[in-house]
Amino acid sequence: MVKAIRVHQLGGPQVLKWEDVELGEPREGEIRIKNKAIGLNFIDIYFRKGVYTAATMPFTPGMEVVGEVTAVGPGLTGRKVGDIVAYAGDRMGSYAEEQILPADKVVPVPPSVDPIIAASIMLKGMTAQYLVRRCFKVEPGHTVLVHAAAGGTGSLLCQWANALGATVIGTVSTKEKAAQAKEDGCHHVIIYTEEDFVSGVNEMTSGKGVEVVYDSVGKNTFEGSLACLKPRGYMVSFGQSSGTPDPVPLSALAPKSLFLTRPSMMQYTLTRDELLETAGEVFANVASGVLRVRVNHKYPLSEASQAHAELENRRTTGSIVLIP
Repeated sequence: MVKAIRVHQLGGPQVLKWEDVELGEPREGEIRIKNKAIGLNFIDIYFRKGVYTAATMPFTPGMEVVGEVTAVGPGLTGRKVGDIVAYAGDRMGSYAEEQILPADKVVPVPPSVDPIIAASIMLKGMTAQYLVRRCFKVEPGHTVLVHAAAGGTGSLLCQWANALGATVIGTVSTKEKAAQAKEDGCHHVIIYTEEDFVSGVNEMTSGKGVEVVYDSVGKNTFEGSLACLKPRGYMVSFGQSSGTPDPVPLSALAPKSLFLTRPSMMQYTLTRDELLETAGEVFANVASGVLRVRVNHKYPLSEASQAHAELENRRTTGSIVLIP
């Protein structure tokens, strides 16, 4: 038996229960790991509340983890007991002391990267990678708008886009978060609780708009984000922390010939090669200093409910890590 967080009914942070669970042995193609650090992401809240539907009920949340291999399945090569590996993807279950994972979905963690840093950056870092390198390829001279610029993914997006030569505009909710966003590469920061971000972007770009908007907020920012785009701009909606955006008629994109996409990291790491390339670029940028990871909050795994409440109520910045 191992300890894990279990969800038996959908709802608020209080539905996260600390319980004993049975864990078997790894089968062919699988490994068993002892979790060292677990990344907390907004998608965990979506599943807890039922915005996204879990495959089973009850379920153990969590989609990002770093751990030490303690057992390998029959006939498995390329992995051995003692390896430090990381996982981020669509197989939930990381809110546990130990778990079983498909061996082809984990990546080796370089010795130069601390497990806590790795756990905080796998999902968010690979998300940032595909967003700025493949979904819309940020290049020197571009102007980009990043919502929630002081959040875990937003912080990495700002740093990465800046390093690629773009002018970065970020939106945040407080002066404290604005200061962090500036440190993380934002050339301009809009405190959206004090000013209208559409007007701010319009002023900062002399009415031209931005090439791309990276929007993880959803309902509260979606229409404004479209208004911030220049002709042929890209609206990249990759989250909905404020709720699902209202439906948009296709004709709304026509006046400026806009592109709209709702990407998922899982579709950008479909193959083993894509996964290794994406994670490898993230780890390389951490090692070189291009990406500075802010693990601003650590909680014992047993207190996951408190961590969820803090994140959901926008009382956090940077990344949150749960420690078993």
